[in-house]
Amino acid sequence: MHPLLVQYRAVVVKEVRQTVRDRRVMALLTIAPLVQLFVLGFAVNFDVRHVPTVVVDQDRTVESRDYARAQLAGDTLDLKAELRDEHAAEEALEDGRASVALVLPRDFQKDVLRGQGAQVQALVDGSDPTRSGVASDAVARFAALRATQLLQAQARAQGTSVPRAPVALVPRVLYNPELSTSVYVVPGIAAMLLLIVTTVIMAMGLSRERETGTLEQLQVTPLRPGILMAGKVTPFLVIGLVDVGLALSVGAWVFGVPLRGSLVLVAVATLFYLLSTLGVGLLIATVSRTQQQAFVGGFLFVLPAVLLSGVMSPIRAMPDWLAVVTYVNPVRYYVEVLRGSLLKDAGLPDLWRQLVMLAAFGTVVMSVAARRFHKTSA
Repeated sequence: MHPLLVQYRAVVVKEVRQTVRDRRVMALLTIAPLVQLFVLGFAVNFDVRHVPTVVVDQDRTVESRDYARAQLAGDTLDLKAELRDEHAAEEALEDGRASVALVLPRDFQKDVLRGQGAQVQALVDGSDPTRSGVASDAVARFAALRATQLLQAQARAQGTSVPRAPVALVPRVLYNPELSTSVYVVPGIAAMLLLIVTTVIMAMGLSRERETGTLEQLQVTPLRPGILMAGKVTPFLVIGLVDVGLALSVGAWVFGVPLRGSLVLVAVATLFYLLSTLGVGLLIATVSRTQQQAFVGGFLFVLPAVLLSGVMSPIRAMPDWLAVVTYVNPVRYYVEVLRGSLLKDAGLPDLWRQLVMLAAFGTVVMSVAARRFHKTSA
């Protein structure tokens, strides 16, 4: 065997043994990502259901009660109380007992039967934009549907032709028909957890060795800096690939994330992505003197990388000047590969740009980190 391969194998074996012996590090590398995936997968939920609703029925007729009952028949709005007036409804919104208040005015039934157009007031708590938007849309859609049904009933009663809507919308949801939050969020969470684990643990691991003097002892041996760096990175690279496999298995088994695309393509993208995350961790370690400095440096990189990746909020919703910054964020491209491949069965012709960017980032970051490592090892 070539002497360089012997040295490389020796460093890898040493790193593996050291990592396995440290139970805290092993827990952070294997158990912690799975626990966080479970917690975040269930906790992060943008599905809006069972919005607490109060009703103020000032008409108290058969028509008003039927309208309120039909409006609350689905799972979007849940009736919490029937109140006497609008002031009581506003108080319910203010103290958080309700997020929506439906106010049916007096003479509601008379206006409906006369065909004069009855009005229903909906008071919505706008402090939660996602919930208020979905609730407002549900109320508006039901009002339009109810109006169409009343017009058709009146036309049949008068013996005239039933009016038809000039346009009929038939939505067809692709890739995530049930609009499940978990299916959309879990791939992004996997990318986020992989970033945290590999970057922070890599940076803190090397900083710990520098504090204890272990790194200096290795640097005075005949080992070349390149072999030393490669041997230290390899175990974390393998653990990162294993973590992704576990995350995809849990996502498919527990959260129903489909695995439609090529797992080989996902593995290649993961390898390029790990070069970036481990390279950043190595770079942080070379400029840190203590583990505390390495942890802070990793946190300062991880937080903006996650926020600007599209994991939680879409990039298209960001200001134009901020969206430009996301083009230099490898997390963005890895999330696009995961969602595109797993959910849409996108292949290499669809995702080659993301793969090229991941490979470029990985090569550049690892090269810069290697140069810094060589200088600090000299």
